[in-house]
Amino acid sequence: MRKLAVLTMCLLLWACDDAENSIYRGHACYFIFDTALHPMPCQLTMALSNPGHFHTVSATMSGGIRHIKATRNYDHSTEDIPLTTKKENDTRCLLGANNAIVVGRSSYTGMLVCYEGQCANCLDQYGGNSYPLTWSTNGQQLECARCHRCYDVNNGVVAQGEGGRQLYQYNAAFDGTLLRAWN
Repeated sequence: MRKLAVLTMCLLLWACDDAENSIYRGHACYFIFDTALHPMPCQLTMALSNPGHFHTVSATMSGGIRHIKATRNYDHSTEDIPLTTKKENDTRCLLGANNAIVVGRSSYTGMLVCYEGQCANCLDQYGGNSYPLTWSTNGQQLECARCHRCYDVNNGVVAQGEGGRQLYQYNAAFDGTLLRAWN
């Protein structure tokens, strides 16, 4: 019985290590979004509870206020979400390689996922940081204009085009109020 317990602990530690090693650290990601301050009908808030709903998220500053630009996967609708509280504007916001992440719930597993908003294969092959992914017409794939790969947003794998690495992934959590993405 003791050997079984030790073996189980070793397997759990190994599994945690693999999960930690799968998180992309090539570019910094740190994002917090308070859904209590942005209740529905905010599109990003709505997506957090619905498998298959994803958003590309970027940020800009205008007039001293941070604005989140969220583009929905299934109809490409874009919402400008001003972060008007001092706490929101004072919290750092780092969104990966070129100011874009992709956040949503997998329709395969229901799990919340967060991906780098740039093509992982082009980042690796060409360096730099400007290989943005855009929503395909079906809303379940992201396409790179440079290499023409399409990635399945539900699991991050290359769905069309030359094979290669899957999308880079960040940690993601939603506690019912705060959405967090980080590496």
